Amino acid sequence: MDGLGAELLRAHAGAAPFLSGLAGTTLTAGFPATTVTSLCSLGTGLTPGEHGMLGLTLAVPGTGRLFNCLRWTLPGGETMDPHRWQPAPTVYERAARAGIDSVYVAPGEFEGTGLTRAVYRGVRYVPADTVDERVARVHEAMRAGSTHVTVYYGDLDAAGHMTGWGSDEWLRQLTVVDDMARRLAEGLPPGSALYVTADHGMVNATEKIDAEKATELTEGVALLGGEARARHVYARPGAAEDVLEAWRDTLRGKAWVVSRQEAVEAGWFGPRVRDAWLERIGDVVAVPHTDLAIIAPTRHPIEALFIGYHGSMTAAEQNVPLLEVRT
Repeated sequence: MDGLGAELLRAHAGAAPFLSGLAGTTLTAGFPATTVTSLCSLGTGLTPGEHGMLGLTLAVPGTGRLFNCLRWTLPGGETMDPHRWQPAPTVYERAARAGIDSVYVAPGEFEGTGLTRAVYRGVRYVPADTVDERVARVHEAMRAGSTHVTVYYGDLDAAGHMTGWGSDEWLRQLTVVDDMARRLAEGLPPGSALYVTADHGMVNATEKIDAEKATELTEGVALLGGEARARHVYARPGAAEDVLEAWRDTLRGKAWVVSRQEAVEAGWFGPRVRDAWLERIGDVVAVPHTDLAIIAPTRHPIEALFIGYHGSMTAAEQNVPLLEVRT
């Protein structure tokens, strides 16, 4: 359930009585707390530092260009080979070799996309756009003997971005998520289990800084990647130390601002980062710990209008539920 943070669910337990009544535990999403990274961690069983999906938009080393890992596009609409960007075997490929059938139920618009091919290689994709269709397709797959079925729902996250978590629209979507989980559980065949989890939580921004207009945040910067709550800042040659100092001074008390080496050594992306992925990380990594969003309205005008954001290492963004139903 995209965006179903554990702290958010706990704050509005009354709107989700089924989920709130389930046994479970709390997991952390990993850094950055964003969909592409978490889906790849779930899909490979690897940490971000191992699978290389280290943020929403990342520099392609040696090209001077940013790659959008969600839309799976480079500037001008050029695409990236999913096997090149994310070469690790998925858990679904490994399951197939072990004779386990994996089914992925999600909107048809995502079938065959670069992100799907990077993180869901090895599944049988079953398109289903409405909640009713998704519930029906999951139950059909389970009755057919499929050993593992994954279903995705993204509208809760979308509502949180546009209207803020806790808003009327977000609460309406939370009731949809709760009812969907209840219906999925009710149709499970004997000897099955349902696990409900999420990719990240969310915070509502109360302050925004325009990283395209603030001179102290633009000097020496070649590319601005990541997203509003987890920025990868790529410096011009020889400017990395100056950029680090400027971003630290500007965001002091509002964000953790570290160098690439510091982020890696601190284990932000996991205990190990593959050498091949190091240059995907910004020379500077800026991660708000207040309710700040570091926006870039020219490059990302829709994101700049958001109310809800995620990506950072706060509990509201990191903590996700792992809830269980067994039959």
